[in-house]
Amino acid sequence: MSVKYTPVQWNRNKWIYDGVMLAGVAAFLWIFLYVTPQVLSHERAINPQIHNARAFGACAFVMLTIILCIGPAARLDKRFLPLLYNRRHFGVMTAFVALTHAGYILNWYFAFSSADKYVGLLYANASFGQIAGFPFEVFGIFALFCLLILATTSHDFWLKFLTPPVWKRLHYLIYAAYFSVAAHISLGILQDQQNHIFTVLFIGGAGAVIVLHLAAWWSESSDAGGKDGAWIEVAMPDDFKEGFAKITRLPNGDRVAVYLMEGQLSAISNACAHQNGPLGEGRVIDCLVTCPWHGFQYDVRSGRSPAPFTEKVPTYRLRLENGIVEVHPDANPPGTYVDPLPLPEIQLPQGELA
Repeated sequence: MSVKYTPVQWNRNKWIYDGVMLAGVAAFLWIFLYVTPQVLSHERAINPQIHNARAFGACAFVMLTIILCIGPAARLDKRFLPLLYNRRHFGVMTAFVALTHAGYILNWYFAFSSADKYVGLLYANASFGQIAGFPFEVFGIFALFCLLILATTSHDFWLKFLTPPVWKRLHYLIYAAYFSVAAHISLGILQDQQNHIFTVLFIGGAGAVIVLHLAAWWSESSDAGGKDGAWIEVAMPDDFKEGFAKITRLPNGDRVAVYLMEGQLSAISNACAHQNGPLGEGRVIDCLVTCPWHGFQYDVRSGRSPAPFTEKVPTYRLRLENGIVEVHPDANPPGTYVDPLPLPEIQLPQGELA
């Protein structure tokens, strides 16, 4: 079978996603600043700088909560997968919103200080030996530092320069940032605010992150069958759809995408070599599956990108045992060709045509 490279338009809806994100952020700030008078009108009339700072701070927390909810939600329900496509853009936007919050804080609380405002931020509160009154500012500084690192290294240059494994581990800083933001809020605004709407928002957001991550972990733990080295069941032959994949989780946590292509099955890693995008959500055309995130393509028989590209992903062996398609959990080296597994013709009931 000949393989030809067909240029693709990746993320054809990416501008729509970006527009929805911008509109959501603008709507949140507008509501927080102007539409909720019972919460904000008194503070705004007295101190607009503090009011604006809290508005941007609350927005950054909500945005960070959404980012951390997208991953487990997508693993639990495929309908959330489109939200993954532009999550990096949302993260960069979150860093800018958090930076704006920090700017308002510095320009108000330390504008009239005799010392430099950055020095004042670090030395104004040094009560590290107590819980009540603990300098919550350090948590905010650390969280902002993490967000700026993530935003700066979100470009593909850093992914290639640092290599995907290092880049992926670096971006786990998102969890450290969220923990620090939670501590910053708990020891800061929650200690002196009179209205408890943001308290409910904070508890609900943090609870959603925890519950979704636990639910995704539990779901994946229950889905992983077999032991290391043992063949893993994928599906019945007639469960496959031409041009699409069934995704199976292995005992070691990796995911395998098993594609049906012209009556034959091939299996490759579900993680794109570019940014670990979900290859199993792509469709096979001319032996090539296209990653839905950024359009990287791979031959499902060998895990290799078409020339002149050089990306490769691992492949897996398949077999048909007792009428069930099974995959071996031991991955072949990236780019290893594996003969497709032919499926027996499905016997249709009498009177139906194939």
